[in-house]
Amino acid sequence: MFKAVLFDLDGTLLYTLTDVADAMNKALVHFGYPSHPVEAYQYFIGESVETEAKRALPESARDPAFVKKLAAYSEEIYDKCWGDNTHPYQGIPELLTELQRRGLTLVILSNKNDRFTKVMVKKILPQWQFEIVQGALPDVPLKPDPTMALQIVKKLRIAPEQFLYLGDTSTDMQTAVSAGMFPVGCIWGYRTADELLKSGAKVLIKTPADVLDIIDNKPKK
Repeated sequence: MFKAVLFDLDGTLLYTLTDVADAMNKALVHFGYPSHPVEAYQYFIGESVETEAKRALPESARDPAFVKKLAAYSEEIYDKCWGDNTHPYQGIPELLTELQRRGLTLVILSNKNDRFTKVMVKKILPQWQFEIVQGALPDVPLKPDPTMALQIVKKLRIAPEQFLYLGDTSTDMQTAVSAGMFPVGCIWGYRTADELLKSGAKVLIKTPADVLDIIDNKPKK
């Protein structure tokens, strides 16, 4: 049934929250605004760095020009700290190895800046072959808009329904549904099971190995 697996990056393949939070908190303090606990960033991130910046600011400070300035400064900091605490989730290396052994096509689609997305995958996940690693680009709609996902479909010539889409946020589930892919919510990530189900997840999984049961068409216990 499935020929490809499309992965989100943050909260799905990699734990990135501490480094993301550190960068934005340092940017906030630089401009005289309060920082936030790391856990708060579970709900700040997932769409774009500018959305993250907007959510991290008090409502009175959300001027669009300043939001862009804060986001840009945060990315300057992130460029130096993204690797401090970021790592693959437990079970991800084994899953990728098995999927590659089975000959499935592996793809990554993230709303993270494309440059960061590519360098992180290259340095943290170098053992595995991803046919496409795609992050946010100027003038291309971000998830949950399905444009980038459908571009991947076209480039790889694999039907949307033959993609298993693994993600951890409503943004991912909505993208999968809109693109005609099979949406699977991973509950080890940054959002709740309830959010994932309400956003269209057909299956929720607790560990990366559970992906193999879906591919093998084994019923969930």
